[in-house]
Amino acid sequence: MSISTHEDLETRNGGGKKRKIGAEDAESKISSGEITSSCSKEVKSKGVYYPSYMGCRSVNNFETMNRIEEGMYGVVFRARDLHTGQCVALKKLKMEREREGFPITSLREINCLLKCRHENIVHVKEVVVGDNMNKIFIVMEYIEHDLKSLMESMRKPFSLDQTKTLLMQLLKGVAHLHDNWIIHRDIKTSNLLLNHRGILKIADFGLAREYGSPLAPYTPVVVTLWYRSPELLLGIKEYSYPVDIWSVGCVFAELVIWKALFRGSSEADQIKNIFQVAIRKKCRNSVPPPIKYGLGHQLFRSYPFPKTLLTYDPNQRISASDALNHDFFTEPPLPCPPSLFPTWPTKHEREARHNRDNASPQAPQGGKNFEDPTEDEEFFQRKINESANNMGFTMSATGRGFVQTIPNSLHNR
Repeated sequence: MSISTHEDLETRNGGGKKRKIGAEDAESKISSGEITSSCSKEVKSKGVYYPSYMGCRSVNNFETMNRIEEGMYGVVFRARDLHTGQCVALKKLKMEREREGFPITSLREINCLLKCRHENIVHVKEVVVGDNMNKIFIVMEYIEHDLKSLMESMRKPFSLDQTKTLLMQLLKGVAHLHDNWIIHRDIKTSNLLLNHRGILKIADFGLAREYGSPLAPYTPVVVTLWYRSPELLLGIKEYSYPVDIWSVGCVFAELVIWKALFRGSSEADQIKNIFQVAIRKKCRNSVPPPIKYGLGHQLFRSYPFPKTLLTYDPNQRISASDALNHDFFTEPPLPCPPSLFPTWPTKHEREARHNRDNASPQAPQGGKNFEDPTEDEEFFQRKINESANNMGFTMSATGRGFVQTIPNSLHNR
């Protein structure tokens, strides 16, 4: 699939002179057969012809169901394909600030996702367009959960065998990326999706990019702060796959101790949190076990594997493929099959249930569901008199109220 910039779309033959392809050009191309009949109606209705998007369907082929989340580079919706009925994730790219064509971050995201087809990487189905060049959407498979929101809703952490399964799937996806010379640069629990079959998938490739050998300088301001490696925090610009491995180690620790391992409020604070632990424990190579986190401490002490992911020196940090062959995954408890994972309500279902449970009671319907006893005047008056007599009252002579009845025994006194 070829994606062109605005300049490419508007520049045609004629000495480099720019001109816009309009409705007249579209009509001539339709009549000459350059545009197929299946596309002619859409071209005529829009009045503008964009050749590089000829293979893309319209976003009108999808019905938006609800909004899932919004990130730096786009807004994601849950939608339904009107032709197949399939539920998909529809990511609208943020194009409002783009003045020179297609955003490079989105171009990298699409290219990386199309290049890396893997069971543990979210699958891109197609790119669809709206009525103009500022409305471009990526259609991806819909995954029910992201790990962060799922963990926030769970009453107890994943078991160790489940944690091993999640970590193994994450490492398989990361290994596939690195084998294709791609670094994700934003691995965190909110970018890891989990479906009802227990399959984990890596998502959100907005910061991903290809790298080569020798390494080229890249921006160090990547990866969400709590998952950022020491070399990035120190400002190094020539880096590669070890930055992803550090993030994997932080995710692993979070799955075990149920909170982020290093929760810095700034880059300086994050560096302090990481190295202060090392100084206190006299650890030169890797992060020591977090002693104040019960199960986490036991896990880090029992298994050397987490330390291999969180090694300070990026040159000594283990690779994803080597990590998959570590004894950690062959020692009991063994990773459980993904099919044995429990199922949880989706985020949309949880929000709907929460709104329903916390909704205010409905306002009264004006009493229309109740019979009005005043409609039978005689029956109503008779019931009032009976009740008054039982309590020792009788209707007054004027008929405007009740007077208390005095027993004869009291008159004789």
